[in-house]
Amino acid sequence: MALDPRLLAILVCPMTRTPLRLDEQAQELVADRAGLAYPIRDGVPILLVEAAREFPPVD
Repeated sequence: MALDPRLLAILVCPMTRTPLRLDEQAQELVADRAGLAYPIRDGVPILLVEAAREFPPVD
């Protein structure tokens, strides 16, 4: 299930306030600068830092 492009345009990382990019294959919203990937469950983005998967940040 794809996110509405209008929704994606206004969503930001709750930690850094930077734009998120959609990883459709993994069903995640990715904050490269923060090194966090927020899950999308049943079409709903879960924008909680506690629920995010960590990875090495990209500058």
